[in-house]
Amino acid sequence: GDLAAEVRHDLIDEYRLMVFPVVLGTGKRLFTEGADRFPLQVVDLRQTGEVVILTLRRGQEE
Repeated sequence: GDLAAEVRHDLIDEYRLMVFPVVLGTGKRLFTEGADRFPLQVVDLRQTGEVVILTLRRGQEE
């Protein structure tokens, strides 16, 4: 499935991202260029070693 399509149809309640802070310069994009933007609220942030785990929920539209 296409993550952008699921986001567009508001099918995702919560995002859990594991971030490995590495400088590469290129890589696979999570969202395509020109994708609709939407507010996210951080509800949890944890660090385990060098990994950051973020839990995000959709925020209020302004």
